[in-house]
Order: sequence, then structure tokens, then C-alpha cells
Amino acid sequence: MRGFQNIAMTKIAFFLMMLVCFTACKNDKDDRLEENILEIEQYIIDNDLNDLGIVQKTESGLHYIVQKEGDGMFPTSESVVKVRYRGFLTDNSIFDQNPNFETPLSNVIEGWKEGIPKFSRGGSGLLLIPSKLGYGSRGAGSTIPGYAVLIFEIELLDF
Repeated sequence: MRGFQNIAMTKIAFFLMMLVCFTACKNDKDDRLEENILEIEQYIIDNDLNDLGIVQKTESGLHYIVQKEGDGMFPTSESVVKVRYRGFLTDNSIFDQNPNFETPLSNVIEGWKEGIPKFSRGGSGLLLIPSKLGYGSRGAGSTIPGYAVLIFEIELLDF
């Protein structure tokens, strides 16, 4: 009977340890998302982005502004999109730009997968992407640090 109690106690201790670890990991990710959202909201204020149009926010933390409406035809997650873009960080340093980028939406970061379909063909605006929808803790190359908020000026040329 004593052996059974030891096994039961070991299982309970393991379960509690996993629960604490899961909660701590979840809170760390939630805290970083909250920090990113605060950074995005401060960027919006500091750069008067409310003057460009209505700032929309999704449940995932993506913020976007449609500055110019397109033709009313929207891409889907299966679309191959052609986009003119400029990507930069909240310090306004540019990390990438392309006047004629073409790619399947399935091959891009989560922030683009969610954000690009908010624009119709010929439309333009901004995507403000928290790190969990971008490159996360790893960053990208030497120009995008870990946990960086990404900002994209985009124009959806075609799909």
C-alpha cells in the first residue's frame, strides 16, 4: 500500500510541477504580447497614426490601418499576392523593402497571413505586428531583434 501512495504522490507532484511551468511559460508569452501591444499603441500616438485612418485591432494583437480602399476583392489564405512594402521597427529603422514582392500567403509570417487579407486589391495601409506574429524571440538576421514589433507600409498590388 505504501508503494502505491508513493507513486500517487510522485504523479501529483509531477502534475503540479508541470502546471506551474505551463502557467509561468504562458504568463511570459502573455506579458511579452502585452508589452508589444503597449509599444504599438505608443507608436500610434507618437507618430499620429490615428490621422491616417481608423486603427483596427484583432484578437491576436495585430493592429492595422486601411488608408486607401481597393477594388473590394480580398485575397484568401491560399492566394499568391503581389505587394509593394516597406518594413521597419518602432525606432523607424527600415529593415526591408520591395516594390514588387510576390509570394503565396502561406509562405509569410503570421502577421502578414492575418493582415494582408484585410486589404483589397489596390488598397494600402499599415500593419503593426506584435512579435508573436512576426519573428518571435529569435528575430531575423542582424536587422530584426528578438521580440521586435514589425511595422509594414503595404500596398496590395494584385493576387
